[in-house]
Amino acid sequence: MNYIGSKLKLCQSFLPETIRSVCGEDLSQKKFCDIFAGTGIVGRTFKTSVKTIIANDTEYYSYVLNKNYIENHLPLANADALVSELNSLPPKSDGFVFKNYCLGGNGERQYFSDENGMKIDAIRTKIEEWKSSGKVSECEYYFLLCSLLECADKVANTASVYGAYLKHLKKSAQKGMVLEAANFEPNENEHEVFNCDANQLIKEISGDILYLDPPYNARQYGANYHLLNTIAEYKPFEPQGKTGLRKYSRSKYCSASTVKNEFEDLIKNAQFKYVFLSYNNEGLMSCDDIKKIMSKYGRYDLAQTNYQRFKADANRFNKADSTVEYLHILEKRR
Repeated sequence: MNYIGSKLKLCQSFLPETIRSVCGEDLSQKKFCDIFAGTGIVGRTFKTSVKTIIANDTEYYSYVLNKNYIENHLPLANADALVSELNSLPPKSDGFVFKNYCLGGNGERQYFSDENGMKIDAIRTKIEEWKSSGKVSECEYYFLLCSLLECADKVANTASVYGAYLKHLKKSAQKGMVLEAANFEPNENEHEVFNCDANQLIKEISGDILYLDPPYNARQYGANYHLLNTIAEYKPFEPQGKTGLRKYSRSKYCSASTVKNEFEDLIKNAQFKYVFLSYNNEGLMSCDDIKKIMSKYGRYDLAQTNYQRFKADANRFNKADSTVEYLHILEKRR
């Protein structure tokens, strides 16, 4: 997915190499927590090399992605057959997505083509029916739901996020959506996924490595990805305004007046030996702010790398194409 703050490129070398240089090459007995998991790319990177992954995010669409990519760890025998059956469904013309987020439904919003909106509704409805009837297990349910979210995102008629839709269907949005399997990495270890406030969850968990990737600025993920939450939850509500927003929780990490207190509360309550924080040079907290807070609780260090900006931001308002990504490191006192 084209995702704000994605660590996909950083996971190719910088993150795993830096974390191993601090924690040791052999992570096989370590419990690794990704507490602001997003699409789960960091947890997926370490899934097969650690004992346990704990993944968490307050956004429900993220919870669904991580329930599949992180918590699912054994092969699903019926995966291909289930995907094929869903692809063969007739379109559903009275579904929530079509009626509220396609031109043919309400004559206003155009997040999806009419064809794709009706297909999303048909597949989403059938997945829920299968869950209720017991045709699919919980593992299969989140696998199918994750597959739908990712494939719907590929044909969404947006520039990048769901804060607005485009006036005319772009080329990728004109293509018919085809459900494809969101295949996960099998392994023998069990993992845990939560849908909680990070500052509350941190008081209830413990482990070896805590990775932090909180929001950097005022952009609220609940607003930018509201339609993915709508598809994931699929519960009726009254869409608000031109963009059809749903109610969403506002993160204290997205406010200059609250972020430092919220961050220190998280660090103070973390029951992990090693803490790694990804943050860039344009975040609400400065490097000095972060160093001051983390140094209270143990030995602090810093690694950094240049990083290509999220493409929705590049070249806007004279911004540079790249930014500096910092990895703040804390070995916490016990």
